Amino acid sequence: MAQQVREIMTSDPVTVSERTPITEVARLMRERNIGDIIVGDADHVRGLVTDRDLVIRAIAEHRDPDATTVADVCSTDLITCSPQDAVDEAVRLMREHALRRLPVVDEGHLVGALSLGDLAVEKDPRSALADISAAQPNR
Repeated sequence: MAQQVREIMTSDPVTVSERTPITEVARLMRERNIGDIIVGDADHVRGLVTDRDLVIRAIAEHRDPDATTVADVCSTDLITCSPQDAVDEAVRLMREHALRRLPVVDEGHLVGALSLGDLAVEKDPRSALADISAAQPNR
């Protein structure tokens, strides 16, 4: 079983700049079959946007999707972890802060992302969440 976050994180998370229109963010989510994208510049994390953010903070607010940037709807008060952190520490952070995903940062630079699904596949591979997380997308 993995001991450190680096062993189970996604090492190439999708990122966009703060000026990216949310229509482009939504297209990236569809194309990559993901529900979150990290917002940043030059490897520095500035925020995180989820598919739920697009719905709650943009569509439900009647914002123009072509004029709304990701900076307008992303979360910016982020909890992060390090690739050297123990997997159990990442679990603790996610539980304590009710998070489904954590950007992984090393010396101030984005190096990966860790999701609840990644943890489920690693820690409880026979769980329903692990099965769903490991399944092929149903387009």
